[in-house]
Amino acid sequence: MTTLSDEERLIAAGTDGSAMAMRIVAESARLLGAPRLIPVASAHIDGALYHGDAGTLFAEELVRLGARTAIRATLNVGALDLMGCSKSRLTGSDRDMAKRLMLAYEAMGCERTWTCAPYQAGHRPTLGTDVAWGESNAVAFCNSVLGARTNRYGDYLDIACAITGRAPDCGLHRPENRRATVVFDIAAIDPVWLASDWAWPVLGTLFGRELGTAIGVVSGVAGPVSEDRLKAFGAAAASAGGVGLFHIVGITPEAPDLATATGGADTGPLTGTIMVTPAMIRAAQAGLSTAAGATRIDAVAIGSPHLSLEELESVSQLLAGRTARVPIYACTGRHVVREADRTGLRKALERLNVIIVADTCVVVTPILPAIDGVLMTNSGKFAHYAPGNTGYGVVYGSMADCLESAVTGRPIMAESGVI
Repeated sequence: MTTLSDEERLIAAGTDGSAMAMRIVAESARLLGAPRLIPVASAHIDGALYHGDAGTLFAEELVRLGARTAIRATLNVGALDLMGCSKSRLTGSDRDMAKRLMLAYEAMGCERTWTCAPYQAGHRPTLGTDVAWGESNAVAFCNSVLGARTNRYGDYLDIACAITGRAPDCGLHRPENRRATVVFDIAAIDPVWLASDWAWPVLGTLFGRELGTAIGVVSGVAGPVSEDRLKAFGAAAASAGGVGLFHIVGITPEAPDLATATGGADTGPLTGTIMVTPAMIRAAQAGLSTAAGATRIDAVAIGSPHLSLEELESVSQLLAGRTARVPIYACTGRHVVREADRTGLRKALERLNVIIVADTCVVVTPILPAIDGVLMTNSGKFAHYAPGNTGYGVVYGSMADCLESAVTGRPIMAESGVI
C-alpha cells in the first residue's frame, strides 16, 4: 500500500492537471509496491514522440487542465526536425498530430532540448540525486555514469512525475537495489580492441543480452573510458537487454572497486560471474549485422544516441573533404547544431552529402528513403532497431569504416575486423 502525504492527497483530490498527474503517479506507485512517493529534482520526457493520436490528445488534455512542470524537464526526441535540418516523410494528419504533441509538451514548460543525450546538453543531475528520466540510453547514462537515481520511466508516467515533482519510492531509487549481482569480467579481452570506438557498442550489446534487467559490474577495464564510449555502451546494453544501471570498476562513480559495486561480502553471494571470451565478442559483433554479405550500401546513419560535438567534428576529420556517394545521416541535438552553425561545420558537412538530423532520428520517424535498402552504422542501438523500424538491412562497423563506405558506396571493413 502506498501512503500519500496530506499535501499529496489534497493535490490528487483536485480537478486540474496537477491532480490528474498526481493520481497517475500514486496509482503507479501502488502497482509497483512503493510505500510512498519521493521528491525528484528533474525529469527527462520520452512521451513527446508520436506513436498515435492518443498520446497527442493526452498531452493536450493536460495542457487544457493547466498542467505545468514543477521541476526541470528536458525533452527527448520528437517525430519532427523542428530546426529544419532534415525532412520527415510524415504527411497529413500524422504530421499535424506529431507537431501538436511536441508543442503540447513545450506548453507544459518542458525545455526544447529534443535530444536523447540530455546529459551532453547540460542536464546532469549530481551523484545520489533522485530524478525521473525516460528513454533507455538516457536512463542508463544517468544512473551509471552520473550516479543519479532513476527508474526507467515510460510514457506518460514521466510527464506526470515532472508535473508533481514526485516519483514512486522503489527500484533504482533505493540504494540496496543498485548493487551489482553479476560480474561481467572482460580481463581476457585484448585491450587493443577495447581501445577502439567500435568495441563499446559490441560490448554493450553482449552485456545487455547476458544480463537482461540484472545489475552488472564490468571488471577488467584498464585506463579511462571516454564519455562518448560509455554513452555507446549504455545505449547498446539498454537496447539489447533491459539495462537501467551498469557499473564499471574504477570508471563509474558507484564502483571505485568491485567490493563497493557489489555491496560487500555482508550482502550475500553474487548470482554469478560471466567470463567474457573472444568467441562471445565475435558472436555479438556478428549479430549486429543483418546484411553482412551486402556488396553495396544505400545510406550511413550515425548518432544514436545523438552525436556529441566532438563526434560530429570527427566526421569532418575522417571525410577529409571527400564527398560521400551515399548520404550520411548524422543525428544530433540542437545544442550541437547551434555550435556547428556558429563555426561553419554544419555547412561544410552538408556540402559533403552529410544530412544533419536534429530533434529526432532516422529510426523513430520516416526520414530514410522508402526502399529495400542497406544501412551502415556504428551504433549498437541503430543496429538493434533499424531492421524493424526502417526495413533496412544493417551492416555494423566503426565510424571510420562507415564514412569510408559512404564515400565508396560499398561496405569497407578495414578497421572493423572481428576480434
